[in-house]
Amino acid sequence: LAQLIRRIKNYLPSTAVHVLTNGRQLKFLRFAQDIAGVEHSDLMLGIPLYSDVSHEHDCVVQARGAFDETVHGMLNLARCGLRVELRVVITKINFEWLPRISRFISRNFPFVSNVVFMGLEPVGLAKGNLRDVWIDPADYGTQLEEAVQELRWHRIPVSVYNHQLCTISQTLWDVSHQSISDWKNIFLPQCEGCEVRHRCCGFFASGTEVHSRAIKPLASCD
Repeated sequence: LAQLIRRIKNYLPSTAVHVLTNGRQLKFLRFAQDIAGVEHSDLMLGIPLYSDVSHEHDCVVQARGAFDETVHGMLNLARCGLRVELRVVITKINFEWLPRISRFISRNFPFVSNVVFMGLEPVGLAKGNLRDVWIDPADYGTQLEEAVQELRWHRIPVSVYNHQLCTISQTLWDVSHQSISDWKNIFLPQCEGCEVRHRCCGFFASGTEVHSRAIKPLASCD
């Protein structure tokens, strides 16, 4: 990985690099040091965190010891001066833990460059287990607001990805981003006439069969 990042740096020096990883192998300090040694000017490592409790995180990822390894990996990245983006994918399993997760992050990882609360993309194993993992964003609005506010209080950058604006509180619109790649982004017929569609993230093309009951056109508040 370090060699790949070095090649990218040499051939595409002005290109930002965002590495998505579970962070577990970064428990080895030498590995983190090797990546830091490349001295890439615009490198970010995006790491998922599903809970603040080890057995809950391990249950979601189906790997015993994963939580401890991921936490050690993040601490090693910080020790080496590398930027970290923590990603919390919201599911039926962990939505009630969101405020708790934010408190854990603010107390233990204040160095993170960004925390992202992500709506579920129904692909891979998630698509085959939708009944067990998908939850309507309309059903976790309170938890999401509390989680975002917790990070705001501690001045930790926070973002909301993959959520349609009509499914979240307007207080979160300023941290909600058009996060779905254009090649897999669509809108539903219900979105016709929506005055804030231009700033909404839309939907995953792979997930048209399941969407929030809150989908509706909105009037602009600008």
